[in-house]
Amino acid sequence: MLNKIYYTSLFILKNKKKVFTNIKDLKWFYKDYKTFKKQLENNNEFSFGKWYPVFKEKYSASGTAKGDYFHQDLLVANKIFLNNPKKHVDIGSRVDGFVAHVASFREIEVFDIRPLNNTIKNIKFIKMDATKFDNSYLNYTDSISCLHALEHFGLGRYNDPIDAFGHIKGFDVINKTLTKNGHFYFSVPIGKQRIEFNAHRIFSLYYLLNLFKNKYDIVSFSFVDDKGDLHENVELSESIINGNCNCIYGCGIFDLIKIN
Repeated sequence: MLNKIYYTSLFILKNKKKVFTNIKDLKWFYKDYKTFKKQLENNNEFSFGKWYPVFKEKYSASGTAKGDYFHQDLLVANKIFLNNPKKHVDIGSRVDGFVAHVASFREIEVFDIRPLNNTIKNIKFIKMDATKFDNSYLNYTDSISCLHALEHFGLGRYNDPIDAFGHIKGFDVINKTLTKNGHFYFSVPIGKQRIEFNAHRIFSLYYLLNLFKNKYDIVSFSFVDDKGDLHENVELSESIINGNCNCIYGCGIFDLIKIN
């Protein structure tokens, strides 16, 4: 008994803020419960089950309309809707975000090294390693996307083979898969160039622009800053390039057209 009192007291001392916040929450919760129950005094359509208190959402916002994935998924899905390509292929982007956005209005083919166990309308899934080119996909599509994915290639995070140059090989596969004059929608983390093993690479804008050189024209560049806010259609000035949009870990979003 003494042990229980001791450890309970210790917990309260270490978690004072959390404990007293919950006590405050219990006060309004019980008040709301009594009011609600009184309103149902003469109504037997619902019985009361166990209590299921949800405290953290009473004063929260309706959602989070910011961040890399929120902005890139919405922005690029809208571009695909407006451009209406003959075929759209995605490589490695988030299925429960961008891919789902696109699948809501058209068919999308998804290439990914990870399996997808569900069959979803408008999503045609092909399991493959996108660092290894299959000649049957040469000039396969006039529209392709790779959002927040290329930075992972070759790091083993998703059970892919370790390959220090996986991002280069993946970029080459994308280029061969896309037809001339086709659109490439591309995003990766931007900032001071580095590898944070085994999570991801962060790319400098200077490095990315050299990667595009003689292969792509830039239709537009947007970025999400470190606070999660979108800056759309930004001019790639010398100061923006050299400063990587003042990002430590931002997200660069490119709309590119293949020229070669």
